[in-house]
Amino acid sequence: MNPNLENLKNAIEPYRQEIVKHKVYHALKSLTDVQVFMQHHVYAVWDFMSLLKALQNSLTCTTVPWFPKEDADAVYLINEIVTGEESDVDAYGNRKSHYQLYLEAMHQSGASTAQIDLFIETLKSCGELETAYKKASLPIEVIHFLNFTFSVIYSNKLHVQAAVFTFGREDLIPDMFHVMVADLYKTNPEEIAVFKYYLERHIEVDGDHHSHLALDMTATLCGDNPVFWKEAENAAIEALKQRKLLWDSVYNEIVK
Repeated sequence: MNPNLENLKNAIEPYRQEIVKHKVYHALKSLTDVQVFMQHHVYAVWDFMSLLKALQNSLTCTTVPWFPKEDADAVYLINEIVTGEESDVDAYGNRKSHYQLYLEAMHQSGASTAQIDLFIETLKSCGELETAYKKASLPIEVIHFLNFTFSVIYSNKLHVQAAVFTFGREDLIPDMFHVMVADLYKTNPEEIAVFKYYLERHIEVDGDHHSHLALDMTATLCGDNPVFWKEAENAAIEALKQRKLLWDSVYNEIVK
């Protein structure tokens, strides 16, 4: 592995372990608990897509007339990830984004999508995050989480965006969570089937192939610039801290 990547991974590992071993996973004991988890986690699924599209907009040409980009490797890496995330397949072979699949899982489980739906519709109509936050009455921890992500997006620092995308995202859900969902599926197959599929598909597509592509993308964008690598490390650590705070809020909501 690239030695700079290895150093970055070592630096963020303590923060990553705080999330992988978070007490929220032990608190998830019922379908109701999973519903609460999903109603928070869905925002991380959505802003993950926003970060992904920000990278695609910068690394490829998405305007007309089209002009070639110099770094064909970066173009390939991001386009490959976008294809999988934005147009994957459900259990029946129907094309849909992972976000749409997640909403489908929420609907099946009985988790409310009213808040995220109102947030998205408001943001779509006005284009202002703050207005959408207030309209949908988002929890303060969710607001902080989204604000961090969009501060990374608006920084226009591709190496920072890539680092947050690579190290602060969906590979943070531990194996024990997947086992818990599988056990819950045995007694609630009609409510958990889509969520179980989502997690399995995530492991299959995101957990292996996409993670390697994302690592390559981060290494490519940081290059041999020590300043870029340090900025990438700091951003990845902050992303992990924000995810921990989000998980804290889920845990508090469950035990409350």
